[in-house]
Amino acid sequence: MTKNYHLLLTVLPSILFAQFDPPAGQAGSKAIFKNDPLFKSWATEASVVRGPQDIAASTVVLASVGTAVNATGIADGSGIVSLGDGGTAVLTFAKPITNGSGADFAVFENSFNDTFLELAFVEASSDGINFFRFPATSLTSTATQVGTFGAVDATKINNLAGKYKANYGTPFDISELPDHALLNKDKITHVKIIDVVGTINPLYGTVDSVGNIVNDPYPTNFASGGFDLDAVGVINEFTEVLGTAHLSRSDFQIYPNPTSDFVQIKSREEIKNINVYSITGQKVIVSENEKIDLKNLPAGNYLLEIITAKGKITQKIIKK
Repeated sequence: MTKNYHLLLTVLPSILFAQFDPPAGQAGSKAIFKNDPLFKSWATEASVVRGPQDIAASTVVLASVGTAVNATGIADGSGIVSLGDGGTAVLTFAKPITNGSGADFAVFENSFNDTFLELAFVEASSDGINFFRFPATSLTSTATQVGTFGAVDATKINNLAGKYKANYGTPFDISELPDHALLNKDKITHVKIIDVVGTINPLYGTVDSVGNIVNDPYPTNFASGGFDLDAVGVINEFTEVLGTAHLSRSDFQIYPNPTSDFVQIKSREEIKNINVYSITGQKVIVSENEKIDLKNLPAGNYLLEIITAKGKITQKIIKK
């Protein structure tokens, strides 16, 4: 019994802290090669805001390798743009990305091996203004800093771009984004890449979705410091349905508004679902009925989302 207990203590940490898929080419890896026929298109435009080579340095020197246009087109592993510590890139596409089956797009970095991983957060937007972050996880120990050319274990990383070596994309599934009235998951128009910085110094470090500081190679105080963005490939493209009329607010009557208890919806279209969101984007009511009970909600402004077979429309309502 004692031997089995000690064995469990030895094995359990590796189970707990090596829970994500391995590097490209290994069994179970989710990495997608750049020439995979899954890719339908690539980013067509990019804008970049560089970060410093070392965010903690007294003199600010920005990363400088590459230009924004290098992040467009198919991944090639060499034509990149370096973001620097905390730098950002925003990419757009000929057609929006849609929330299809499995991964919807992939982000490519240019790491020269499976362990020198410069990481980045990824966010998406359907209007170019409101961005929503994919829930990222970093289980890399923060007891010591990963050095300038130090190693990061890919099995401790999830939903962070840069998880795989050059020419292999990190996939992202739009369904993992939070539901929000200001995000149309079926028509993602912008993808934002944000370098994680990588330092474990809490003054400058950044955290994952559960509050862990993200530890990756730091400092990288040279011209190509930070995340080196190569490309963003689109897997699921939005396609307009020909012959389908667009929804208009004139198709709906929503009354009374303002209201103190119920709101009634009359529609020319068959309603599939109705959602009510707080002004901060939290979904507070889900219903299939055309009469929505708001009595238990605090007074304030809300967003009413009506979903039909032809699409969806959003209307502000006021609860008195």
